[in-house]
Amino acid sequence: MHWVLPVLLAVIGVTALLVVTPVSGYRPWPYLKPNSSNLMFGGSKKFEGSSEFIHMRYHMGPVLTANITIHPIWYGRWQKSQKKIIREFINSISAVDSKHPSVAGWWKTVQLYTDQTGANISRSVLLGEEKNDRFYSHGKSLTRLSIQSVIKSAVTSRTKPLPINPKSGLYLLLTSDDVYVEDFCGQVCGFHYFTFPSIVGYTLPYAWVGNSAKLCPGVCAYPFAVPQYMPGLKPLKSPNSDVGVDGMISVIGHEVAELATNPLVNAWYAGQDPVAPVEIADLCEGIYGTGGGGSYTGQLLNDKDGATYNMNGIRRRYLVQWVWNHIVFLAFVGFGRVGVDA
Repeated sequence: MHWVLPVLLAVIGVTALLVVTPVSGYRPWPYLKPNSSNLMFGGSKKFEGSSEFIHMRYHMGPVLTANITIHPIWYGRWQKSQKKIIREFINSISAVDSKHPSVAGWWKTVQLYTDQTGANISRSVLLGEEKNDRFYSHGKSLTRLSIQSVIKSAVTSRTKPLPINPKSGLYLLLTSDDVYVEDFCGQVCGFHYFTFPSIVGYTLPYAWVGNSAKLCPGVCAYPFAVPQYMPGLKPLKSPNSDVGVDGMISVIGHEVAELATNPLVNAWYAGQDPVAPVEIADLCEGIYGTGGGGSYTGQLLNDKDGATYNMNGIRRRYLVQWVWNHIVFLAFVGFGRVGVDA
């Protein structure tokens, strides 16, 4: 649920998982065709190891099987170029003609999750109506509760309010680089939950992701920025020439994947505590390519200009963390060995 620095959490969690997990090298990914939906991604399908220690379970809550619509709320001052990067990432989730490996291929791992009727997570993820809050209606320092007040303002605005869609709408609050949010940088780079009817008037799945460019790029935009406590490690070149926004992309992917599979925090997660569930992206924190773990991102791709990425969008390229494939018990991106198949 909470997206934190891959370096910090991965060293504690993911690295420990990889150490205790019996690794059996590469295996061909089996052909999967659940519920008559062809979710085979084509080409060589590989995964690393398996684990008897991770029990991703379905707790009978709803998941997003209907067409998903994401409504961005731009809080603070955003450049047009920054909005374009994020919009294209969202549009790329359902794009069918993107070059392999693709954002759409990554999403097919999310599609493997089902509800109690056996229906898969929707393939269709659309960019919906947007709302600008460029004058910081609730100030430049937000708490978790005041975030819900920002969403309330967006859906109840007198001018062009966002549509209210509790069943398949996701409300994505994006804060600019001069806005601080409770626990930002120290504990989280983004999180998701649902709004309280007592505040917003409706129960709406939402996520918050912040631009860390000014506050903590070494924490939330890694590996495009490096923490000071890691001397000698050089940052990678971001694929869209915006360290803060390129760092946000992976956090957005993390939160949207978990919103789709656990929108009301009672569907897919590991562990016994629904208050602090371990969700499908948490299990792959900091892993972007084959061999990833700890502070090592894994094998990645490099553009002609030296920029680093691991998947293609419609026109742009992105670096997005892997998500957990519960069918093969693996942190798995869904389109083969990055850097080998490409």
